[in-house]
Amino acid sequence: MTAARVTPPLGRRIACMAYESLLLFGLSLIPAVVGAWFVAQTGKHGALQNDTTLRAFALLLFAVYFVWFWSARGQTLAMQTWRIRVVREGGAPLGQARALLRFIACCLGWFGPATIAVAVLRPPPWPSIGLYGVGVVCWALLALAEPTRQFWHDRLCGTRLVDVRDELRAKARPRPR
Repeated sequence: MTAARVTPPLGRRIACMAYESLLLFGLSLIPAVVGAWFVAQTGKHGALQNDTTLRAFALLLFAVYFVWFWSARGQTLAMQTWRIRVVREGGAPLGQARALLRFIACCLGWFGPATIAVAVLRPPPWPSIGLYGVGVVCWALLALAEPTRQFWHDRLCGTRLVDVRDELRAKARPRPR
């Protein structure tokens, strides 16, 4: 196994996800600004409390962000910081179709079970957030049960996360003349 094919430790992947969530929070401000503009223009203050249109717009922005970065570079901004890359099982880059499939699988894996539980149980907001937290932790821990320590959505999509630190060090070394 080459150095570029080493799976990053779970802790680094979770740290990368935490950084990614901060970036996504910033990206989610775009639909919030659009909603605030709508309220300012129409004067309908209660119209957007449960507006699924803005949620769908946010999800579309997230999909564009991930699919573009995964298919163009194999790394989002957070993945570049943590030196992690997503590749196909054989090491080839992801195309847009596979990147979109991975995005959908990620959404279903990380948030699907909690979304179903919240829809069925209809708990108040704070316990709902707790259910999502439990779902995310459980999905992350499932990687420990997978033989190569990959997340299950990667296994299903034929992708894998790889550590690129050694690859970058090898490129930085001066070549003998």
